[in-house]
Amino acid sequence: MDDITPRLARRVHALREANGLSLDALAERSGVSRSAISLIERGQSSPTAVVLDRLAAALGVTLASLFEADAAARTAAPAPLARVAEQPVWTDPASGYVRRNVSPAWPSPIQLVDVRFPPGQRVAYEQAARETEVHQQVWMIEGAMDLSVGRETWRLEAGDCLAMQLDAPIVWHNPTRRAARYLVALVSLPWRNR
Repeated sequence: MDDITPRLARRVHALREANGLSLDALAERSGVSRSAISLIERGQSSPTAVVLDRLAAALGVTLASLFEADAAARTAAPAPLARVAEQPVWTDPASGYVRRNVSPAWPSPIQLVDVRFPPGQRVAYEQAARETEVHQQVWMIEGAMDLSVGRETWRLEAGDCLAMQLDAPIVWHNPTRRAARYLVALVSLPWRNR
């Protein structure tokens, strides 16, 4: 499997071009500087989860979509099976959380992500306006997490599952001394009532 940084670089660049956006236009839409986007697209920067989420929202995709292989980079048609050794793994340089995109490249509206979140860490997403309606469910496998969606906060413990729509600020926080592990399931739908 190729390194995740070049994959992110190719994917962000391909999505920007597919959306007909210049570096300046994407910078304005995302709130990420033009120079930072240029470094990401050249594979010279390891962006944080927060920066990637801003770019994903501005490009009209989910964060998980940024880790998919770009169609031009694929050597074969998408397969319906994703072997664990083929699943892209990325570590957020700011918090140290590790995400594995579990879903195969096969076309599907569902994306699955396995996350290991270090103790004491926190990641806050602003949730910029999206062109699609994104629903997400979080199923705790091990440990505990405090999850704030807008003004509400839930403590999730092993076995708990929380459903939400990605339309408000979200804060992920592991207040414990143990790593947490959870599965995220995402579905993107066209906006129904805009």
